[in-house]
Amino acid sequence: MNQIIARLRLLAATSRGPARLHAAEQMAIARYFAKWLALVTPVAITIGSISALFLWSLEAATQVRWANPWLLYLLPIAGAASALLYHWFGREVEGGNNLLVDEIHEPGGGVPARIVPLIVFTTVWAHLFGASVGREGTAVQMGGGVASAFNRYLRLAPADLRTLLMAGVAAGFGSVFGTPIAGAIFAMEVLSIGRMQYAALIPVLYAALLADVTTAAWDVHHTTYHVAILSHDARLPFDPWLIGKVAVGGVVFGLAALLFAEVAHGLGRVFRAWIPWSVARPPVGALIIIGLVFALGTRDYLGLGVSSPDSGAVTILSSFQPDGARWDSWWWKIVFTALALGSGFKGGEVTPLFFIGSTLGNRLAALMHAPADLFASVGFVAIFAGAANTPLACTVMGIELFGADAAPYLAVGCFVAYLVSGHSGIYLSQRVGVPKVGVVPSEVSLRALREGRHASSASAAAADE
Repeated sequence: MNQIIARLRLLAATSRGPARLHAAEQMAIARYFAKWLALVTPVAITIGSISALFLWSLEAATQVRWANPWLLYLLPIAGAASALLYHWFGREVEGGNNLLVDEIHEPGGGVPARIVPLIVFTTVWAHLFGASVGREGTAVQMGGGVASAFNRYLRLAPADLRTLLMAGVAAGFGSVFGTPIAGAIFAMEVLSIGRMQYAALIPVLYAALLADVTTAAWDVHHTTYHVAILSHDARLPFDPWLIGKVAVGGVVFGLAALLFAEVAHGLGRVFRAWIPWSVARPPVGALIIIGLVFALGTRDYLGLGVSSPDSGAVTILSSFQPDGARWDSWWWKIVFTALALGSGFKGGEVTPLFFIGSTLGNRLAALMHAPADLFASVGFVAIFAGAANTPLACTVMGIELFGADAAPYLAVGCFVAYLVSGHSGIYLSQRVGVPKVGVVPSEVSLRALREGRHASSASAAAADE
């Protein structure tokens, strides 16, 4: 009997250890939730409200430009004014998205709060006069800038500041595009190729959801897209023949993403080399854009390109219809966007990428006898996946925008495009966490890889001479 009692006492003593451990762990989790709910709530509400103002202003500027076509001829002056504004007040934030990514990787002096009004104003300003720039750069910088501004008072430790900045990025991205789940994943995925930052999982998700709700509360709405998924074999959630065509399309989208990144960075390099004074670059780019408008006889490639008052114009929405794009629409949007961004206009790359991907998808659908709306939707997100190296975020974005029935096609298109685009991208501060293929070192930035390639090309050219 004594032995039985002793064993029971031993069992009770040993069971209390894990119980205490679990209780302590759950208390730590509760404190973690409380801490980040308190920290993220004001940040997300602020970002969601600014996003609403930004989206409303962007729509108003676009409507004014449509009603006054002559504004295009003031694009050189508008570009010079924007560059002067950054020259006087924004030299520390000239790096834009790359500055923010660097700050998240290695928190230092923070992101100056002035980045928020500067990027919001100059993006709307660029759209008012017809520059082909997007919204994502503004969303990311705005979110990071607001989060960094709050930290001026919070004085968080570097690890917590890193999480708060990621939450700001998620809130900005999710609220501007109306895709909060994709926004949360984007903030964790964009920092390093092939590696997710799960430490910030709850803060980024909460921030993106709350910011999106806040934007909607201001009665700001997002574009609605419709994709009709054809019936398929009941034994499979997709049509195998159609998904094979999507995989082929993914290769093309990946190559287009690579082309866009190289043309945009290359033109930026040319402008900086040929025109040392930053204020003079946007007027030169604007004059070339105006010349192209006259040469092509169309204004389809100005601004966001989501919709147009001209029923015959090529837009993102038109690309979801059969014959809704021309064979060269995607190429000219690359040219117009690369000229605008490369010469110094402010904004983002992503909405132009949506235009490029959806119009290219429309033409691939015609070539492969596939549904135009499905290929436009896959191209919409797949080219972004390849250019930003964020296949998971882009797949989820597609599901949020186009519905879950398209999920298998969206995933195949995004994943293939991500691989095919190689170690290139629109964010040069992005680091290689896990290489796509074993030909590049890990933990090196895309900027370092790009500079290394240019150095190798220069050395090879010198050797040939």
